[in-house]
Amino acid sequence: MEVLHSKIEGEGKPFIILHGFLGMSDNWKTLGTQYSENGFEVHLVDQRNHGKSFHSDDFNYDLLSDDVINYMDHHNIDAAFVLGHSMGGKTAMQLATSHPDRVTKLIVADIAPKYYPPHHEFIFNGLSHLDFDMISDRREADEELAKHIKDRGVRQFLLKNLYWVEKEKLGFRFNYKVLKERMEEIGENIFPNAVYEGPALFVRGDRSEYIQSSDFPEIKRHFPKAQIETIDKAGHWLHAENPKQFFEKTFTFLNS
Repeated sequence: MEVLHSKIEGEGKPFIILHGFLGMSDNWKTLGTQYSENGFEVHLVDQRNHGKSFHSDDFNYDLLSDDVINYMDHHNIDAAFVLGHSMGGKTAMQLATSHPDRVTKLIVADIAPKYYPPHHEFIFNGLSHLDFDMISDRREADEELAKHIKDRGVRQFLLKNLYWVEKEKLGFRFNYKVLKERMEEIGENIFPNAVYEGPALFVRGDRSEYIQSSDFPEIKRHFPKAQIETIDKAGHWLHAENPKQFFEKTFTFLNS
């Protein structure tokens, strides 16, 4: 079984961080360094079909969770603190409820244990217009993408995935074909009877709609010890929009 790619930084208690859909470990570089400077051995992990990790036609939360267990076994990690954002949060929830003995504490960033209807079609529509036989640099890619995706922040997030496949030939690190085909898997929920009895923290952005107040009972049903915190002046990318408050709230929880 292939092992997920990661960047490991610092010494101390193992802390695994899982990025969101179409993201990569680099999205967490700044915060990862902060945690690593404060007593944690931080593992910034690329999930399958993302970043520098392996590509596969198979893609669901069972497999994503198993990938993390395989990664932990490979690195001789008995148990770790685990943080996941969005899709990574679903992976983290699946991991904690399936293998509670391997998760010391759980942090879930801006995602709830519920089904989300597919809502990434506009992104794949935009990406489908990028012809890398014609596009030779990031500026040209951004100009083409801007015709279909108006939000500059979303474009910059996606364009971080660009890399030189070969000389003068750009491509995406994520597995575009499989992720487009398996888009519905991203919205899937964890198992209906899944429960994690350990310490858990759910953080949401005050401008995000991903975790509603009406989701609190369901969070508590699956995660009875869950604390729920709100990050000010932040949407779905709360860790990037208000990193100071995100770090303060998560670091307090990790050390409580």
